[in-house]
Amino acid sequence: MFETTKIETCDKKSFYNLLLKQVESVLEGETNPIANLSNASAIVFEQLNDVNWVGFYLLNKVADELVLAPFQGKVACVHIKVGKGVCGTSIATKSIQVVEDVHKFAGHIACDSNTNSEIVIPLYHNRDIVGVLDIDSEKFGRFDDIDAEWLEKITQVISNSCDLSKLIF
Repeated sequence: MFETTKIETCDKKSFYNLLLKQVESVLEGETNPIANLSNASAIVFEQLNDVNWVGFYLLNKVADELVLAPFQGKVACVHIKVGKGVCGTSIATKSIQVVEDVHKFAGHIACDSNTNSEIVIPLYHNRDIVGVLDIDSEKFGRFDDIDAEWLEKITQVISNSCDLSKLIF
């Protein structure tokens, strides 16, 4: 059984390097996409400070929407149209979204009224966008370019660990 120990460090890049190694270790040898998304969301939720939701949305290309997948946190929105909210914008633009104040983001979808900032990282499989990693915080301005850089590396590890196309609608 693998157990994570809370990473205690002051240097953000060192913290993320250790977090990346934890994710790699937990996903090593496991190819089940649900198991890997579940464990990845749990590790990130457990390790990151000042976050209130960590999870995945997967793309349903037929319905042109994202559908809730494994997550940690409060009950969440189940369907998000591509182009709507921070997650839908990330899919539509195929880009990382770092939002310091979600209340100023046009079309923000408030699943949890306590959320004030958000980061969304596209999730790829074989160069095709298949979903997003979504992380929320009650703290304004919680996420920055360092978070974006390292969380993108984590999504790459997740994508390489299993065949996410098995989860595509």
